[in-house]
Amino acid sequence: MIMNAKDQDELERLRLNYLGKRGQLTQITKEFKNLNAVEKADVGRIFSESKIAIENALQGAKVQRLKGSEKIDETLPGKMPTLGHLHPVTHAIEEISSIFEKIGFVRVRYPEVDWDWYAFETLNMQKTHPARDDIETFFVDVPEDKRFGKQVLTPHTSNGQVREMERVKTPPIRMINIGKCYRRQSDISHTVMFHQFEGLVIDEGINISHLKGTIDHFVKQFFGPKRISRLRPNHFQFTEPSFEVDVTCDICLGKGCKLCKEGWLELGGAGMVHPNVLKAGKIDTEKYTGFAFGWGVERTYMMKSGVKIDDLRLLYGNDIRFLNQF
Repeated sequence: MIMNAKDQDELERLRLNYLGKRGQLTQITKEFKNLNAVEKADVGRIFSESKIAIENALQGAKVQRLKGSEKIDETLPGKMPTLGHLHPVTHAIEEISSIFEKIGFVRVRYPEVDWDWYAFETLNMQKTHPARDDIETFFVDVPEDKRFGKQVLTPHTSNGQVREMERVKTPPIRMINIGKCYRRQSDISHTVMFHQFEGLVIDEGINISHLKGTIDHFVKQFFGPKRISRLRPNHFQFTEPSFEVDVTCDICLGKGCKLCKEGWLELGGAGMVHPNVLKAGKIDTEKYTGFAFGWGVERTYMMKSGVKIDDLRLLYGNDIRFLNQF
């Protein structure tokens, strides 16, 4: 009867007739109370098999009707699955790496969870420095090491500076270190977790003109030939002299907006490596000098020409409407 049903409506009537709340099988279960234990076991087994057989027959008939109603052209090509794409931050990291690799920088990677020794102590940062307080930095709840101190989620990729000096031992050093960093900040231009790229050059005769030339090369390659960079004097514990690196804002083109205020976006710090940092890495300060810079990947990417991202937090909001634009 089920297999001879004419259409889906008839199949639904048959389903209700057998399996509905007032169907035949439901009525049978009401008689179980009148059976003894042996009879219940036998009848129960037959009942279960019958119910399964009816359900399978209904499903089979439904599938058969659906197949009969479909018109399929088997010569048509199959539909390719939708492919994803790389996250915009990944694109930025690949482009940044490529620019620096072409001028002799070697890409390295150092710990995301590191010791206070490498994150602060070797970078000439005194014990009372605000960055070494848990208001600014995420400390890991593990026993403190007698030599290296506490463990931290790296607040900057500068923890790789002395590690690279220890690895290479004798300059020249041309390092580009890209990794995740963590700070207690969150607004339109900061996120708690972000990526940073750290450049470090140490050799004989290195001076500020080499730093300025490297920055100008990167700005022209990454942002475009019309973008302008500038160095502003500043202070960082691990460089002397120190600078803030700015680039003209692409959203307002230097006029001023809610992101940049005055037409410039601060990319990050730079400067000549402090002699105390070189000494921590066992580098001869009488023979070698160097420069370093550390910029946020996301902050750099959001000011790339044509991108026009006015809130850095959008990059990690997982809004597919936003991500599909890249």
